Amino acid sequence: MMIFRKAIPRRTFLRALGASLALPLLDGMVPAFASTAGAIDAGQKSRIRMSFVYVPNGMIMDKWNPSKPGTNYEITPILAPLADFRQQILVMSGLNGGPSLIGGHPRASAMWLTGVDPKKSAYDLQSGVSVDQLAARELGKSTPIQSLELGVENPAELVGEASGYSAAYTNTISWRTPTMPLPMEHKPRAVFERLFGDGSSTAPQVRQARIAEQKSILDLVSREVSRLNADLGPSDRNKLNEYLDSVRDVERRIDLARSQPDRKIPLMDRPTAIPALYEDHVKLMFDLQVLAFQTDMTRVSTFMMAREKSDIVYSQLGQSEPHHAISHNRGDAQKIALKEQIDIYHSKLFAYYLERLRSTPDGDGSLLDHSMVLFGSGLSDGDLHTQRDLPILLAGGAEGKLKGGRYIRYADGTPLTNLHLSLLDLAEVQADGLGDSNGKANLAVAE
Repeated sequence: MMIFRKAIPRRTFLRALGASLALPLLDGMVPAFASTAGAIDAGQKSRIRMSFVYVPNGMIMDKWNPSKPGTNYEITPILAPLADFRQQILVMSGLNGGPSLIGGHPRASAMWLTGVDPKKSAYDLQSGVSVDQLAARELGKSTPIQSLELGVENPAELVGEASGYSAAYTNTISWRTPTMPLPMEHKPRAVFERLFGDGSSTAPQVRQARIAEQKSILDLVSREVSRLNADLGPSDRNKLNEYLDSVRDVERRIDLARSQPDRKIPLMDRPTAIPALYEDHVKLMFDLQVLAFQTDMTRVSTFMMAREKSDIVYSQLGQSEPHHAISHNRGDAQKIALKEQIDIYHSKLFAYYLERLRSTPDGDGSLLDHSMVLFGSGLSDGDLHTQRDLPILLAGGAEGKLKGGRYIRYADGTPLTNLHLSLLDLAEVQADGLGDSNGKANLAVAE
């Protein structure tokens, strides 16, 4: 006979007017003598999280791709920041971003998760449903938020059209329907309030008053926390305290941004509550995704570390030219070196995300153990706008279904969407096809 602890519902919220704080998975939420892997949300097939992280303007490919496939692949300069995660990542090559191998920035981002060539129009938008939204339709049935779509650049700053394509194609990688691109939210405060704000009719005014008075969500729910702590064992109290510390840290950093000067990026008019430094902004958005996954508010996220054709200047790297201009190197050795520097920097920031996932407990493992995180770009050679042989990396354990520590070289011309279908399979999401897919990618092959 199964013996149960004092039950704490899995979907538990600590509530106060204007605030609603979801809890992470605690031991007291599962039956005694049952593994958390088998007891989480009884009746559900999977709690895999799916995360898609995009970097723009291609990469310096000979500094990304290892020379030989298999388990003994060398760590290249752009992969070096990820060396500590070697056994939890799959490096991939041979995957194409679409049927036409030479495209442009709008096609690169529009096709990365859809595999559908976008309609060349400034107003009549059309692409395809993206893999994240196929996953969200199923995985989102069990979470308060279907999916998160995040970025660091204000989509309102890039409007109009370029080369006959609407700017909307470069502002997002997520498509709910073939004609509905989803905007990337770039304001950390807006994401925080979506995750932790009360959804009642009076909540918006209450939240605004709380923000103006600099009252923390944690202060509002402090009585609820004290009451809950009385029912928790020592291990759960430690987990709860660590989680609350993370929430407070994220909230503190968002509030701190309000007092900082806007960072100097060309054509950027920074709204309030956005960190002045690009690195701080990216890390904060990564941390918000970790909190969302930790509390099971959502199981699907997309994040653009910058949009295609991004003109961010990485002055912290000692650079003075915009990223997009640097990517068009025309064989200039100095520009190639600068682009490699940017690519390595993005890998370092991505490593921060992986470490946060790896260090966050989730049931009988970590969030990284229970996630699939796709990282890469919709272009390979940013100078020529090449969509052939894209830089792609897959991290995480997918609840024991993924084995890392390998470099997989697929047959030249394999659609990237074949990989997307394989990821949906691992998440137990049914899909007959996606974009230009012609099968499923074998994640067990060595070459």
